Amino acid sequence: MSSPIVLIPARMASTRLPRKPLADIQGEPMIAHVWRRAVEAGVGPVVVAADDPAIVRAVEAAGGRAILTRLDHASGSDRIFEAIGAIDPGERHDVIVNVQGDLPTIAAHAVRAALAPLSDPAVDIATLATPIIRVEERANPNVVKAVGAQIGPGRLRALYFTRATAPWGEGELLHHIGLYAYRRAALTRFVGLPPSPLERREKLEQLRALEAGMRIDIELVDTAPLGVDTPEDLERAREMLALGRKHV
Repeated sequence: MSSPIVLIPARMASTRLPRKPLADIQGEPMIAHVWRRAVEAGVGPVVVAADDPAIVRAVEAAGGRAILTRLDHASGSDRIFEAIGAIDPGERHDVIVNVQGDLPTIAAHAVRAALAPLSDPAVDIATLATPIIRVEERANPNVVKAVGAQIGPGRLRALYFTRATAPWGEGELLHHIGLYAYRRAALTRFVGLPPSPLERREKLEQLRALEAGMRIDIELVDTAPLGVDTPEDLERAREMLALGRKHV
């Protein structure tokens, strides 16, 4: 890894929380908080890939950099792929860290942790997970579970991701955190693949990579950031950041 870059996809459309990136948290739009957390990680330049000029203006007002991308992208991965091609056509950056734009409580150390599995040249994509603590999350389909084979302390090779309660039986379950570090070649390959059968069934984009034989490794972290999808999540994020907390 010679030159990572952090890209934050952000789109205005959200059925449950309209204009989500601009939602106010402590006097700033949510996207500004996410950008700042990513900058604090210190892994490389941070750029927001937005689908609306208002998001670009909000990031620039906070002192950050943003680029306007197309409206019609099906996923954040497609959006960051467009963005990296526009801002780095010479391919100076060989690793792209995708931080979701609705994680205002993401901890800087979690962003850094996502890079660790890429120290193994066999790994195409790295991501994060954390043990599930709350009993109600074990069967919650909105809490995606990561299933993997342990290959070292705090690290697994991903075998599957699912909304079901898995693996079956007694033992720890892992909450997948949707933050990814891609080798640039892996991102290029990934966005060129069609949606896979399991991806369509589970509505989990990362299954496309696994079905194509790409290797995803998982770094374990101690806590999960709060993803903001609903007005209730937004209120919780406001409370957490008012108290100076950056994770659930």
